[in-house]
Amino acid sequence: MSDLSIYSDDHFMKLAFFEAEKAFEDGEIPVGAVVVCQNRVIAKAYNQVQKLNDVTAHAEMLAITAAQNFLGSKYLDECTLYVTLEPCVMCGGALYWSQIKKVVFGARDESRGYQRLSENILHPKTEIMNGIMEQECSELVKSFFRKMRGNDS
Repeated sequence: MSDLSIYSDDHFMKLAFFEAEKAFEDGEIPVGAVVVCQNRVIAKAYNQVQKLNDVTAHAEMLAITAAQNFLGSKYLDECTLYVTLEPCVMCGGALYWSQIKKVVFGARDESRGYQRLSENILHPKTEIMNGIMEQECSELVKSFFRKMRGNDS
């Protein structure tokens, strides 16, 4: 029955996926993120590196900032981040300092994901879950890069 709940990991990852689709439409690497606190979405974002001409404008970074502003706190120790792609080292560092309670990501990022360097980049108390909507999240990124190379098929 939990799959039907609006408070399920699947539900919140779908919201992050919708954000990733916005990035795709804007010509950005399609990564979306939502921050949830007490079963309530308090922040959502998608990659805007090109749009904002800012290499730090990753979905996670924008969502972290929005969530901290919403809560009026630098700590997100009661929050969960849902993100469609494994965070990079930069985002992992920001998540460490935010002391986020839990990170749920869809697809692994074999080339740029934080786990490539070290699984210990996140705060030691942070719970990690992956593989939610992994296939859909992975396919969206692959589709984006095929489109960028001109191989839409």
